[in-house]
Amino acid sequence: MPHPIAYLAFNGNCADAMRFYETALESKLQTLLTTGESPMAAMCPPDTLNNILHACLVLPGGGMLMAGDCPASMPYEGIKGVSLTLNYDTIAEAERAFAALAEGGKVTMPMQPAFWSKAWGMLVDKFGTSWIVNGELIPI
Repeated sequence: MPHPIAYLAFNGNCADAMRFYETALESKLQTLLTTGESPMAAMCPPDTLNNILHACLVLPGGGMLMAGDCPASMPYEGIKGVSLTLNYDTIAEAERAFAALAEGGKVTMPMQPAFWSKAWGMLVDKFGTSWIVNGELIPI
C-alpha cells in the first residue's frame, strides 16, 4: 500500500527550510534541484532559476518529506490546513525533535502527556509548517 508523502510549497526559501529540517530531524537531504539545474531552465524566467524545483529529504526509518518553491505563475498562500506528525519511540527523541523544530518558531502546545502518547506537543516552525510531535505512543 502506498504511504502518503507530504510535498510542501515554499515562497523562495525551500532550500533554507529543507536544510533546517535535515538538521532538526537528523535526516539526509537526497535531492535539492534548482529550476536552473533542471531540463526546464530555458523555459523559465531568469529570476526563478535559483528556486527549488524539487527537494527530497529522507527521514530516519525511510520516510520522506518533499518540497519545492511555489512556481512564479502561482500565488503563494502559505501552508495551511495540515500538520505534519512525527511519532518517536521515546520521549527523549520526541523532545529533541520538538526543540529543534521549535527553534525560531512558535510553540502552540508545549510537550506534555496525553491519552494517546506519553508526550506530545504542537508547534509552527520558522518556515510556517505546523508540526505535531509524539513520543511513546499509547494504544487507544
